[in-house]
This record gives sequence, structure tokens and C-alpha cells, in this order.
Amino acid sequence: MSDVDHSRSHNDQGHTHYDHTHGTIDPALLTTERGIWAVKWSLINLAATGVFQVIVVFFSGSVALLADTIHNIADAATAIPLWIAFVLARRKPSRRFTYGYGRAEDVAGIVIVLTILFSAVLAGYESIDRLLRPQPVDHLWAVVIASLIGFAGNEMVAILRIRVGKQINSAALIADGYHARVDGLTSLGVLFSAVGVGLGYPLADAIIGFLISVAILRTVWESGKAVFTRLLDGVDPEVIDEITRAINHAQGVREVTEVRLRWSGHRLHAEVNLAVSPRLSVAEGHAIAVEARHQLLHTLPYLFNVTVHIDPEHLSGEEHHRITEHTHEGLSIHSHR
Repeated sequence: MSDVDHSRSHNDQGHTHYDHTHGTIDPALLTTERGIWAVKWSLINLAATGVFQVIVVFFSGSVALLADTIHNIADAATAIPLWIAFVLARRKPSRRFTYGYGRAEDVAGIVIVLTILFSAVLAGYESIDRLLRPQPVDHLWAVVIASLIGFAGNEMVAILRIRVGKQINSAALIADGYHARVDGLTSLGVLFSAVGVGLGYPLADAIIGFLISVAILRTVWESGKAVFTRLLDGVDPEVIDEITRAINHAQGVREVTEVRLRWSGHRLHAEVNLAVSPRLSVAEGHAIAVEARHQLLHTLPYLFNVTVHIDPEHLSGEEHHRITEHTHEGLSIHSHR
């Protein structure tokens, strides 16, 4: 049997492995740089939007706009853990972190979800307090302008984050993008609160603020599902089918018996067991594994790395690698999976 797991670049000791790139730049570095670029411009955009809204909140006293502003500032703050995660992802694997630092992105996803949750709770508290203790809202025209600016700023950030997140397969960045989109829609809610107050319904401001908090909680649920699925090594089952189809009929492959996948940040790692003829030499089996890996990385560009394990066809799959019950050196009967 043979394992093939060639790195995409040079390892820390300077030995050169197979490189699946057809240029001079590691694609992993490109995706990381692209993520940092998206996060940087998101932070600048949302920070500017938040500052303007804070000023309007101070003069108007609108709790609906306050809820939206809290959320926008929290959204800008989520760019910081993402930025740190992408910077860490650029570091090479070490003897302690042998898979690299991609999981930092998943940790950033948790921080983002918790930040969104905190902003929802804070905005909800302020809205309920305003319902119990109503206060007048001034400068409604400024509230309307702040609402429109909040919508435009968030929608631009949402488009940027979602597009780049899908390009580099970053669940955290995509989650943050949809978070920004909901922010944009809630900013429009502030517009309706200003209209309601202007028509003589002062409680409209607090009610809209509370509804914004509920909308934020829905974002927490959806983003949380995506992030925690990645943390638990969850993947789309269709990816397994795509991998199987891509190499099932490759020359020398009798069967694809095992496919295991895990995300490390926005990088997808695969482990595949292939059944081949038991009459092949180790070198011939290794050649089949190399070609199968090469085909996968060409056909499925979202794969970052693939480990191919070669087995004789009548003993292929992890179940044949288990060591049955036995005893030695005075130990009790035991087995190994």
C-alpha cells in the first residue's frame, strides 16, 4: 500500500515536493491575501458608516437608529478577528501545528457569531427600555439619511464579503457577508421608524428597534450553523460524490472505497482510499496514486490538498486496517481501530 500527500510548496526543511501550481505563486497565499483585502475594505467602509450614525443618534435620540448603529459597529469589529485569522493562515505549518493555522479562521467565525449575538441582546435591551420609557425623536430628516447611508454601506460590504468568501471558500467571511446584508435591510427599517414617528406614532421607533434585534438573532442562527458545521468537520455530501466520480474510472483504479473530508478555514483537505490490483508493484501503485491526486486537484479546484491511500482491491478501506483483538507483553486483550 502507498500514501501520496505531496505539499503544494516547499516544506519547512527546504525539501521540494510536487507542486500543483502552474505559475510561481501559491494559490493558498492568493486566497489569503484576497481575504485580507476584503476584510480591510469592509472595516474601512463600516467604520465610516458607524461614525456617521453615532453622530445622528446623539442629536436625534432614535433608538431604532441606535440599534442599527450598535450592529454596524459590531459588524466592523468582526473584521478584526477575521483579519487576524487570515494573517495567521499565511504562516507555514510547524511541528506543533502540522496542518497549519487555518483553524484560526473557524475560531474567528465563533467570535463573529458571539459578537452578533451580543449586539442583538444590547439592541433589544435598549429597544425594550425605550418602549417602557418613551422619549421624543428629533431631526427625523437626519435619521432618514443615516438609514439610507447605513443600507448602502452594508450592502456594498455584503457584496464584497460574499463574493470573495465564495471565491476562497471561507465560511466565516460568507457568514459575515450575510450578516452585513441583514444589517443593510435593518437600516431600511430605521427609515420606516422615522416615517412612523413623523406620522404621529412615537412608539414606532422603539418597535422597529426591537424588530431589528429579532432580525439580528436570525442572522446569529444562520451564521452559527455554517460556522459550527465547519468546526465539526461537516461538509456537503455532494463533494464526496464529485470526488468519487472524478477518479472512479481513472486508469488502474478498481474502486474508491473511502472518502474523508475536513475544512481548515477556507482550505478543504481530502483523504481517499483507492483499490488497485494486488499484482501491482509499490512503484506502480504509487504512480496511480499520484495521477489520481493530480486529476482531483485539476478537476475540483476547491480542494487544497488530497492524501491518496492505495490498497489491494480485496483489502481496501479502513475496516481492513483495524487490528483485531490480541494480547502481548502481559497486556489484557485489546484491539486497535
